[in-house]
Amino acid sequence: MYLKHLRIENLRLFERLALELTPGWNVFVGGNGAGKTTLLEAAFLLSHGRSFRTGVRDVLPRHGGSGYSVYAELETGDGRFRRVGIARTGQRLEARLDGETVPAAELMRHAAVLCFEPGSHELISAGSEERRRFLDWGVFHVEHDFLNAWRRYQRALKQRNALLRRPGASVGAELDVWDHELASAAMPLTRMRQRYFERLQPVMGELLQQLLGELGAPRLAFQPGFDVEKPLEDLLHAQRERDLARGHTGAGPHRAGWTLVFEGAVRREYLSRGQEKLCAFAAVLAQARLFSVEAGTWPVLCIDDLASEVDRPHQYRLVELLAQTGAQLLVTGTEAPDALARLAAPVTMFHVEHGQATPLL
Repeated sequence: MYLKHLRIENLRLFERLALELTPGWNVFVGGNGAGKTTLLEAAFLLSHGRSFRTGVRDVLPRHGGSGYSVYAELETGDGRFRRVGIARTGQRLEARLDGETVPAAELMRHAAVLCFEPGSHELISAGSEERRRFLDWGVFHVEHDFLNAWRRYQRALKQRNALLRRPGASVGAELDVWDHELASAAMPLTRMRQRYFERLQPVMGELLQQLLGELGAPRLAFQPGFDVEKPLEDLLHAQRERDLARGHTGAGPHRAGWTLVFEGAVRREYLSRGQEKLCAFAAVLAQARLFSVEAGTWPVLCIDDLASEVDRPHQYRLVELLAQTGAQLLVTGTEAPDALARLAAPVTMFHVEHGQATPLL
């Protein structure tokens, strides 16, 4: 799929902007703070409903405004075009598909965008929440029952945690009910994640060996968040006193994630920042490759500040790998990366400045 038209209103620096994009390489250059990253955020919002920059929801609207909107026309991979949009006013988020208001999840099934950016190293270095969110995006796009299973589990978790924090009165009988519901909801969710990770693992492993072969063979493992060989309901009951003391549930799919180590780096803490970024790139590109196989079309790939903390030889390799995909690419930098000069494919350049993006001939 690719974005043909992109229209932004009142998003960060941009009061109003309309872009015509090409299916291949679209490169945005300009000074720091010019708004290049915002263009990638706009595309990402259509697919995730949030920015890839953490903790920035309240600063997405243009200064002095209370909301923003992003609209696009996208080609879905089968020759059809869909009109997609997302708008926030205050606390209200509205999603639109072909002119009709739809649940945000319905919009996100049609707009698939992945991003590699300077903070992507946190996919490797941060806690399990980032890796779980990454995993769930992929599961959502291939398992049609995932969202219902995820919501059922979240409802049960919320109810159980509320009981754990209730002061005073005994909650034993009520916890029994929610222990059972939580355990029942856990297994379908866990099986979907496990199936997806088993398909993702070899693709990611191949890319990791290409990019970080000096570290030896990579070892990837799915972490379900609890011991799947034992009934979760029994585990919840056994850990009840500890959960009551802490006020939250300590075991379950809400603790899920995945781990990555190498023969030559048996702890993730042994990786340099640059190596973490290469690992994150491998994860994002692996997810894009798997999406292309299972959905029959590539997601849009956003690459923010390609040169940041990745040495030049690896920049060349990353560009080579990206050029082998069939994806639309949205790339930013203070200047065009040298590696792009080697491309045989055409590159469309834009100069970004003062809330405008101007095509360069």
